[in-house]
Amino acid sequence: MVASLDGAAWSKGVSEGLSGSADRRLFQVMRGLADVILVGAATVRTEGYGPVAPRDSWDALRAGRPPTPPIAVVTRKIDLDLGGTFFAAKGAEARPIVITCAAAPPDRREAAAAVADVIVAGDDRVEPDLALRALRERGLNHVLCEGGPRLNGGLAAAGLIDEVCLTVSPLLIGGGAARVLNGPVGRTPLRIAQILEEDGFLFTRYVREKP
Repeated sequence: MVASLDGAAWSKGVSEGLSGSADRRLFQVMRGLADVILVGAATVRTEGYGPVAPRDSWDALRAGRPPTPPIAVVTRKIDLDLGGTFFAAKGAEARPIVITCAAAPPDRREAAAAVADVIVAGDDRVEPDLALRALRERGLNHVLCEGGPRLNGGLAAAGLIDEVCLTVSPLLIGGGAARVLNGPVGRTPLRIAQILEEDGFLFTRYVREKP
């Protein structure tokens, strides 16, 4: 995730305005390391998500794995453009994953199954622990969550965050932008594992303290 100095998770509704060239490079490396990318439906819509493109620099990172990680989108209502760019991935390995719940409209679940793999993880809402368990059953163990804040908050509340990679952007935003984590009050002890800096951006990596 990326945030301004005053904690804003986006500028003018999207995170792009907070990023820089080094942040984008690290973002791509982290994607190359992941087995699957987890993201919320609102982030897919507002950030204009599409299929992950393969990169030559990933050859060593992805040895023995598909050339790109699939994207799994968490959505209660499946209120996504099923004919849009996000679902235009070529090949079974790049096919997106829709994680929804039993309360999702049956016709939307059927339509989603034509363009994505569908996982039902919960009754009235998507349960984060069930969602991650279903991904692990597919051999997708290294999960990179790209947000947004509400999805992050749900994972934190369920005690499912092992590591936080946060870019601190040298900007003050103000206004009503959400924080990186938006959810119930909780407490997850972390320890600093790494700090890098370039052009005023701080790149921090925290790992969860063992209980």
